[in-house]
Amino acid sequence: MEILQSDRLAFYSLTLADSALMLRLLNEESFIRNIGDRGVRSLAQAEQYLQDGPMRSYQQHGFGMYRLVRKSDGVNIGLAGLVYREYLGIPDVGYALLPEFSGRGYASEAALAVYQYGKNVLKLPEIVGIVAPDNLASKKILEKAGLVTLKQILSADTQKWLDYYTEPKR
Repeated sequence: MEILQSDRLAFYSLTLADSALMLRLLNEESFIRNIGDRGVRSLAQAEQYLQDGPMRSYQQHGFGMYRLVRKSDGVNIGLAGLVYREYLGIPDVGYALLPEFSGRGYASEAALAVYQYGKNVLKLPEIVGIVAPDNLASKKILEKAGLVTLKQILSADTQKWLDYYTEPKR
């Protein structure tokens, strides 16, 4: 089901039919380095990951990660969406592209679109971003979405320090 669109991208709810995309994305070196190793190594594990992650999030929170499709040719390029993490207590902007689509502004476009969707459609009171301190590209993406760095936090998932971005105080 289509959730939203931006200039160049369409955002769709993830289904079990997306297990091959998920398997590939979760095993990309850039995903493992910047986000983490989820230990998903088979299509069956990817299906379980989809059920336990994005699909459960849609039911529990009304949002989650979405499949990104390039509108010009219908090609799947990655994921973007909002993720509720228990240790944060509020949703954060998430995105991950297949490497061949990086560096073309898609991640910035997707992050801004899901942030605006969360604020304007879902009416979420607050949305944040988290990023590894050395991931300069993702820091720029969060800043383009309008978030500002506030502090560092320790990830309950990975036990690594993360830069924590929030909405600017008005």
